[in-house]
Amino acid sequence: MNGSIFQGVELVFRKELTLGLRFKAAWAAMFLFALTTLSCISLALQGSALEPRLLAALFWVILFFSSLAGADRVFGDEDMAGTLLVLKVYGPSQAILLGKMLYTAFILLILAVFITPLFLIFMNGSAALPGLLLGTLAAGIWGIAAAGTLIASLLVGASVHSGLFSILMLPVILPVFIPAIALTAAAFGDGTASLSYLVSMILYDLILTVGASLLFDYLWYED
Repeated sequence: MNGSIFQGVELVFRKELTLGLRFKAAWAAMFLFALTTLSCISLALQGSALEPRLLAALFWVILFFSSLAGADRVFGDEDMAGTLLVLKVYGPSQAILLGKMLYTAFILLILAVFITPLFLIFMNGSAALPGLLLGTLAAGIWGIAAAGTLIASLLVGASVHSGLFSILMLPVILPVFIPAIALTAAAFGDGTASLSYLVSMILYDLILTVGASLLFDYLWYED
């Protein structure tokens, strides 16, 4: 990857961040969904303690479905403004892919930083192994960002974008989702989980990233 690609990635990321800070609808949708869902679950449980594995499953369900509110808008601004052709003509495809993937990972990281301490407080949980939790979050965020960026590019211009995105996203992300629950449960105090789960998540993230890079040129220039 040459210097121009790195510069392109930086420009795309800065453009996405500037637009995201200017038009905060996607950010607000993610954070409000996460906060509302967490509050409803906490009120329904009325302080009842849950076992770590169930806590881990709830945590990733909230994080995953909250992320869908923002990850499916990766190409939304260009699609709505009609500037996709300009981006295709003047933007290197790999820089666009990696820049948007980096931005998606960034907003998911902010979401995780926001929701994780609130989840532990509202659900009366604790992180017995914070290092394992952080590593699992990093691998999970990477996988969601890679899969979300690729699927969003596939669905550019689709009339039922949001519905298709959710349907296609879940089976692609399951190999990340399932070991993430096991590792998070261990981080919450449910015994120990094999580090092979974390290795498998990282390997799958690499496969998603490389696969997205190989497929993106075809998807991007298909028209």
